[in-house]
Amino acid sequence: MGATRRVDQCNILEVKVKRVVAALTALLALGSGSAQTLVFGQSGLPVSMNAATDGNSLTVMYQVLENLVFVEPGGTELMPGLATAWESNDEGTVWTFTLREGVTFHDGTPFNAEAAKFNFDRWNDPEFEFGFRDEGATYEAWGYVFGGFLGDEAAVLSEANVIGEYTLELVLTRPMGFLPAALSSSYFGMHSPAAIREAGADYGTPTVGAVGTGPFRFVEWVDGSQVTLERFEDYWGDAAGVERLVFRGIEDPTARLAELQAGSIDIAVNLSPDDRATVENDPNLEVVTAESNLNVGYLAMHQANEPFDDPLVRQAVAHAIDWNEIVAAFFGEDAVVATQFVPPGLIGRDESLEPYAYDPERARELLAEAGYEGGFATELWYMPVSRPYFPAPEPIAAAMASYLADVGIQASLMTQDWGTYLDSYQTGAFPMYMLGWSADFADPDNFLYTFFSAAQQQSDLGWNDPEVAQMLEEARQEPDEEVRAQLYAEVNRRVHEAVPSIPVAHNPVLNAVRAGVEGFMPSPLGSTVPFSTVTKD
Repeated sequence: MGATRRVDQCNILEVKVKRVVAALTALLALGSGSAQTLVFGQSGLPVSMNAATDGNSLTVMYQVLENLVFVEPGGTELMPGLATAWESNDEGTVWTFTLREGVTFHDGTPFNAEAAKFNFDRWNDPEFEFGFRDEGATYEAWGYVFGGFLGDEAAVLSEANVIGEYTLELVLTRPMGFLPAALSSSYFGMHSPAAIREAGADYGTPTVGAVGTGPFRFVEWVDGSQVTLERFEDYWGDAAGVERLVFRGIEDPTARLAELQAGSIDIAVNLSPDDRATVENDPNLEVVTAESNLNVGYLAMHQANEPFDDPLVRQAVAHAIDWNEIVAAFFGEDAVVATQFVPPGLIGRDESLEPYAYDPERARELLAEAGYEGGFATELWYMPVSRPYFPAPEPIAAAMASYLADVGIQASLMTQDWGTYLDSYQTGAFPMYMLGWSADFADPDNFLYTFFSAAQQQSDLGWNDPEVAQMLEEARQEPDEEVRAQLYAEVNRRVHEAVPSIPVAHNPVLNAVRAGVEGFMPSPLGSTVPFSTVTKD
């Protein structure tokens, strides 16, 4: 039986209708926005504008903050940013960045090598005075990308040095050939040191926001409602095409589309694939998609929770669910059923791998072999917001749970607010959970190291495979792309066999704009979308 027949579609439709009615009722008094105000609808507001890890936060931050290295709008090619040039020594362990002169932060203070060093020290050094780790800042993304923090065995950055007013040196503990690509990630935008010193631990919260060098400056964050930015008139580059940029958080994709049709927002992203025909048939709307889908959604099983510490049980879960039906029912028509965690288009894939075969009888046999012939009860946690890799988390979770019930696994569906969800999944609190990743930079390291480094194996999955962790460390340092690709392919094979988590899909994202909106270029890298190029009639 297909997944679409397993979900109570009537209940889901009822919920959607209620949400749409509520959204439209709230908008009756609103007309179309000014041509100088662009309103962007995404699945949620920022969790933070400092040390964030979620796409909603990063999309907002990317307009305010800027990186040393830029990414070509709508693509993956690297471009000069706040650094105009960079080079490394022959060993690849010392990188020198020539910084752009004449750039100021929104508070009027200069951007220079001292400011850049401040940011790197804040991310990397657990003892840095203005890191505010005691107040809860974690800089989790830095740990993902750079192997941990100063003092950790696998940490990549040893020190950041000021060589001249506009020359920054980064000294690494080991080669990392993709360093410029990593620094283009929206995680690593430059913040004003003066603003951080002044605001203290409140920096990045709704009361303060963030202070960068970007084409838009922070104005207001009404928690639970919207974030407002305005054009920075002293920007060093081309002026933004609109005066004001408003971000609204609208959890339900159907409600986002309704607001787009009503004209209360100008751009809506991560719409439901079911609504594509509606968008295409509306003369006031236009579909806009990225050139590729560098993302993956997955179902994880945390091995701190029995019986997921047993590989037979994890294999049973993999065979209990019809992944082809799940993707066909809930994802876009061009979505790819995932066979591994590296998306198509990147090196390091093993093209011989196939999706786990739907075989409920085999799943029951594996459960019996593991000592769970009658099945067991557990929890399946789903995200409260739609993301590119899971456009409809709740019904997808319901379909998964229905398949699991057929083999005796009774999975109660659970969720919580997005910020808490992101804090909780690494603690082992979720036996099974849905999550995913949109690329920060176009390299397999951004997927495999993020998921399966030694530290992430333990925190995210309660798993321990030292050989996988070692291969990932070797691949980071390997200058030969062919050898790197072989190492990543072997990691994909080992993960596929051990099943610490299950890749579900690589999903093309459905976005739409209203007529008259030009220059919106969604990125294969998710949150690296510049709004300075967007204009509105």
